[in-house]
Amino acid sequence: MRILVADDDPQLVRALRITLAAHGYDVIAAPDGASAVSLAASRHPDLVLLDLGMPKLDGVQVIQALRGWTSAPILVVSGRTGSADKVEALDAGADDYVTKPFQIDELLARLRALARRIGDAPESAVVRFGDAVVDLAAHEVTRAGVHVRLTPTEWRMLEFLARHPGTLVTRETLLKEIWASESVGDSGYLRLYVSQLRKKLEPDPAHPRFLLTEAGMGYRLVVDEA
Repeated sequence: MRILVADDDPQLVRALRITLAAHGYDVIAAPDGASAVSLAASRHPDLVLLDLGMPKLDGVQVIQALRGWTSAPILVVSGRTGSADKVEALDAGADDYVTKPFQIDELLARLRALARRIGDAPESAVVRFGDAVVDLAAHEVTRAGVHVRLTPTEWRMLEFLARHPGTLVTRETLLKEIWASESVGDSGYLRLYVSQLRKKLEPDPAHPRFLLTEAGMGYRLVVDEA
């Protein structure tokens, strides 16, 4: 599995290259944000490990650039510990966030968890409900044939529900998957984003048929049978 390490600290990159290679990863490295975007476009990594404070393009700009065309999992590794930095990176499209200094065992565990997601797509990469179509491979949603614009967070929530169609997904699971459990502990975020998704995808948002709330537990996406 190929991993792109983007960080302007050469000593850290060297240590990560040795460690990750020893665990079976094919490592490519970028010393700045612009190089990270260029390498990602030419080498198509399976995973991206990204620092936020890089020259030329900062980490959030890199995430935004990558999310324009790739769904490869992005793990942010940064010395910025504030919740605002974490939320900004996750909202931009990062999948997970680890603060420096970190334990290598934790980093490897996070990478393994992200790697498992790559193989989690359902047999069909297209999920349909009502007049909405979610193309998981293309990262695209249409309704009655018209493109529906979603924010990165709205997309991540819909994508996770679509990858588990008909299944109750608990609030705790969604918080952990979308924002990381240490960043957000309040389900008010979930209600807000589910409400926004219903307005964009439900025929009658006030009486949802597909994006259902399971009181006190979580949410369920009801999809059309194939």
